[in-house]
Amino acid sequence: MDSGASRDRVDDRPAGAIPLTEPVPVTPAFQIRPGSAVIATVVIGLFAGIIWVFATSPNIRWEVVGQYILAPQLLRGVQLTLLLTVISMIAGVVLGALAALGRLSSIWGFKALADVYIWFFRGTPLMVQVIFAFNLSLFIPYLTVGEWRIDTNTWMTSMMAACLALSLNEGAYMAEYIRGGILGVPSGQREAAISQGMTSGQALRRIILPQAMPAIVPAIGNQTISMLKSTSIVSVVAAAELLTQVQVIYNQNFMIIELLIVACIWYLFMVTVASILQYFLERKLGKSSDRIGQNERASWLMGLIKRQATARRLRKAGMR
Repeated sequence: MDSGASRDRVDDRPAGAIPLTEPVPVTPAFQIRPGSAVIATVVIGLFAGIIWVFATSPNIRWEVVGQYILAPQLLRGVQLTLLLTVISMIAGVVLGALAALGRLSSIWGFKALADVYIWFFRGTPLMVQVIFAFNLSLFIPYLTVGEWRIDTNTWMTSMMAACLALSLNEGAYMAEYIRGGILGVPSGQREAAISQGMTSGQALRRIILPQAMPAIVPAIGNQTISMLKSTSIVSVVAAAELLTQVQVIYNQNFMIIELLIVACIWYLFMVTVASILQYFLERKLGKSSDRIGQNERASWLMGLIKRQATARRLRKAGMR
């Protein structure tokens, strides 16, 4: 009796529902699409083919690559490349911060100077700037500062010209990254900080910059990696960095491809290490900036609540 009633029971579920007797379709978490698989196979095949051509080429003497990979002359070039990168990035970040503040300033002269600086050094090629700095003595033979007189021909060495050009060029690009990071912070943060009694400088240092750094640090990391490679441009003035040392060696033994492979290996190694450091720095800075931002917002709210309570008490006392 019960079984017959269950068979005759009307299905009162909404229209379009999956019948109970049919299995629920399950979508696999990972699907292999034929088009993507073909493209990936072609790309991997091309990459493997390029490696095979280089590895099996009879015109490349790999023993020469192993011979010069740790040559003292090239190690000195690597050291100078790293030194140029560090000096140029530090100076570039400082110049970029000043130029960014200039562009955000309400002082017309400061803003115009920052605009012209960024416009010129972003609008001219880096190689031209390096050559221009190296030949500075052609139109400024002497620099006079008070009683001091400096011979620019003696002072402007290849290393000095490289540092000067790389720093000025980097500062122009960093200015836009820093300005973008500052503008990315809501304007209400600055207003809340000033209402709490901070000056504009204190609001910038304690409130705005900590929140802008997560957006600025990736740009600094990318620019550092780019600077590691851009130092090769200063080989036009024989600054004795890595590429210059490679050129000196292959001009003597004519092992051009082998020495260029050595240079590529060193650049890839330095860029890889810099990328790893950038990754961990971004993670650490992101956590610390979140913690700082939460603490600062809590202090603003507490300050606003205290001031509002004080104002209410004063109003009540005045009414009495």
